[in-house]
Parts: sequence; structure tokens; C-alpha cells
Amino acid sequence: MADTSQQADIGLIGLAVMGQNLVLNMNDKGFTVAVFNRTVSKVDDFVNGPAAGRETILPAHSLEEFIGKLKRPRRVMLLVKAGPAVDAFIEKLIPLLDDGDIVIDGGNSNFHDTIRRCKDLESRNLRYIGTGVSGGEEGARHGPSIMPGGSADAWEHVRDIFQAVAAKVEDGHTARMGSPCCDWVGSDGAGHFVKMVHNGIEYGDIQLICEAYALMKAIGMTTDEMHEVFANWKRSELNSYLIDITADILAHKDPETGEPTVEMILDTAGQKGTGKWTAITSLEEGVPLTLIGEAVYARFLSARKDERVEAAQTLRGPSPSFKIDRDAFVEDLRKALFASKIMSYTQGFQLMRAAAAEYDWDLNYGGVALMWRGGCIIRSQFLGRIRDAFEKDKNLKSLLFEPYFRSAIRKCQTAWRRTVVKAIKLGVPTPAFSSALAYYDGYRCERLPANLLQAQRDYFGAHTYERVDKPRGEFFHTNWTGTGGDTTASAYNA
Repeated sequence: MADTSQQADIGLIGLAVMGQNLVLNMNDKGFTVAVFNRTVSKVDDFVNGPAAGRETILPAHSLEEFIGKLKRPRRVMLLVKAGPAVDAFIEKLIPLLDDGDIVIDGGNSNFHDTIRRCKDLESRNLRYIGTGVSGGEEGARHGPSIMPGGSADAWEHVRDIFQAVAAKVEDGHTARMGSPCCDWVGSDGAGHFVKMVHNGIEYGDIQLICEAYALMKAIGMTTDEMHEVFANWKRSELNSYLIDITADILAHKDPETGEPTVEMILDTAGQKGTGKWTAITSLEEGVPLTLIGEAVYARFLSARKDERVEAAQTLRGPSPSFKIDRDAFVEDLRKALFASKIMSYTQGFQLMRAAAAEYDWDLNYGGVALMWRGGCIIRSQFLGRIRDAFEKDKNLKSLLFEPYFRSAIRKCQTAWRRTVVKAIKLGVPTPAFSSALAYYDGYRCERLPANLLQAQRDYFGAHTYERVDKPRGEFFHTNWTGTGGDTTASAYNA
């Protein structure tokens, strides 16, 4: 009979840095953890290295041994590369599992894959959780944001573990730091969807900060001066992890050259795909996620380094000759950054709202904001305001209808417009700032020029249109040339 004292509360497959740190975090919180890795030597390297002396981290050198070390219902967490690797491990695990056992995918999987896997495993009497884990290596070790979704009855079997290892924050209702940045998100792919939107917003936040840096650089500020600006912004409503690390980055000097390290880095950005997935999903759902889309495109443009170098030799921009009050410019920039950030989160939460309706998820938007307040990459005090907004009105259509955010935009708007105008005059690309402002102007516009657009569609394709003097849902066609006839195409989708 198995020695249950040496059986694990949970098992983790995938001992890259994130996996190792999450295991150590779980073990610190009193949980016994079994570990396995496809490259088996990494198991021994881990238990003899970072996990040395921890008798409640149990190494396994085969999947069969690994499964044998787990308490029932078995909880198996995968932290492997998203895509085929996840499916491959699931197929290997299925024959070794019993009814009611739980498979947990903690990687950055596409939520469509999670929906498929959840349905498949439930059909086999197994349970499945797809969970976003945000916070990088440091978060995994000391407290990430965890966003689980999938088989609802699996939650009770992992809640204690997940909430113990998650970051803890002040929740606004208690005087102590105690609310875990982890709660059940919803069925099938809801957890991975929310993590995807988190990463999309992260793309937007990073792009906005980079554009602010580019504008400060364009007016002649040194990296030391920019460091001071970001250090000051940490004490404003912009306070966030990304502002914090940007201040640190700008202060760092390259040990080889003595120059600012940031200026020694090639200006080509990488990505793992979650931002692109967010933009694609916004197109599928018909939600104008303009800022995040521009952030993704900005990374694509950065990758065309050779073309940009060639273009810089022949394509000319403006030669600005106007004077700039640096202090006033930086203050305008701070307000523009805050206003644009509001637009990004407004769009992100609207995407979640649209997807919740599409996939029948009961998302708690205030709870999502709370989960993002600690541990994750976009953590900030700003998210507390979003949580408060949705607690007041869980059916809030847009953050722009909430008094705090509406007032913030009103206070920032003039500075925001001045910043975009100055960027244009300086010839500095600011696609995130500019698209955020364009979205705001479009959203507040009672009548857009789409009436002309629809007339054009009806002219060349008989696509029909609705009239301002008739009820919605009635469609009309005009024989614009007198020779087109009365045959129409199918009605358009608004």
C-alpha cells in the first residue's frame, strides 16, 4: 500500500524557470509537490539544486511514477510550451488517470484550445482547468496573479493551493492585505481568455510607455532625466509595475561601455502571440480594440529594422523649429499617458464583455480587476478604480460612463490633444496615443460618417441601408444610377 505521507497534493510537469519557481512557492506554502520533466535530467538538477533539502518535493522519472505519487483526485499541472506540446502531454496522461482527476494547463494557451480540451476531457470523465499565470519568474516564486477557468467542480480541489500561492492585495473592504489575486473566472476557456486580454493590455501599456520615452528623447532629454520623470510618475495615478521597472531601466548603465543600457539594445521587439490573439479576437467579436491593435503592429514594424534603416536615408519628415517648455511638455505627457491608458482598459473590458456574451461566461469584471492588482505585469493602483467601478455597476457598458474615469478624461483631454499634435510636429510615431484619442473622439461622436460609407456600399454592391426616419431593422436600397434595378445583397452586419 502506498505511503500516503509521501503522496503529493499536486504534481507539476515542466521545470523551466516558471515551473521551478511555482513549485518552490507551493512548497513554501506547505504543499507537497511531485515534479516531472520531459528531459528527465532536469528533474535531478532541480531537486539537487534549487529544491535541495526539500523532502516534500517529490521527483519522478517517468509519467507513471509521477502519477503514482499524487493524492486523489490527482491534480496535474502543465507548465509547458503552448500548442502541440500541451496536447501531446494530455494524450500521454489520459490513460494513466482515473475518473475525476484534474489536468491543469498553466501556460499561455489560446482560449479556443482550452475550450476544446475542456470539452474533450469532460467527455472522458476527467476535469480540466485552463489557467492564466502572470507575473513572470518573480511572480511565480513569490505570488503571481492566477486566472483559472474550466470544469467548475474542479475549483474546490485546487482553490486552497492556488489562492495560497497567489499574490495578496488590499481589497478595499478590509484593513489588511489578504485578498488573493486568484478566483474562479468561468467555464471552459474563460481563464485563458482573461489572461489573453491581460497580455493584450500589457502590450498597450508597454507601447504607451515607449512612446512617452520616444517623445522625451525627441526633445533632448537624457536617460537620467527620463529616469527622474518616471520615478516621479510612480508617485502619481500612473503608479504601476511597468512604470516602476521603466524608471529602473532608464537608470541602468551598461558595464562594458558606461552608456545607458537601454540605448545599447537593438530596437526590434519580440512577442509570443497573446497580443496578436487579442487583436484577432477583437476583430472576430466586432470590438474596436484599436490601441492594443496598434501596439501589436508597432512590434511588427520594429522587426523591419533593415527596411527602416534604408527608409531613414531617403524619407524625410518635419524639421521642428518651435520652442518647447520641457516641464509643461512632461506634464502634458503624463496626462496623455493616463488618458490613453484609460482607453486601453476601456477597450479591453469591452472585449471581455462581448466574449462573455458569445461564450456564455459569467465574468466578474470587478473580480478580474482585483486579480490584476497584484502579482501580474499590469498591476497598478489604477485597477482598484476599475474594481470599484464594476462593484458599483456590474453591468457598466464602458469605463467612460463611470464618474471617476469620465472626470479624469475631462481633466486630461486638452493636454492629451497637445501631446498628439506635438508628436505629429516632431515626426515621432505615437500610434497608441493617437489611436486612443481617435477612439475617444469616435466613441463620443453621435453621428459618424458611416452613413456615406453605407451609401457607397449600397451604390456599388446593393448592400442596403437603414434610415434615420424609420425603425431600426428596416433596410432600403436606392437605384443610384437609374439603371441598377431593385435586386439587393444580404443586409449588412452592424
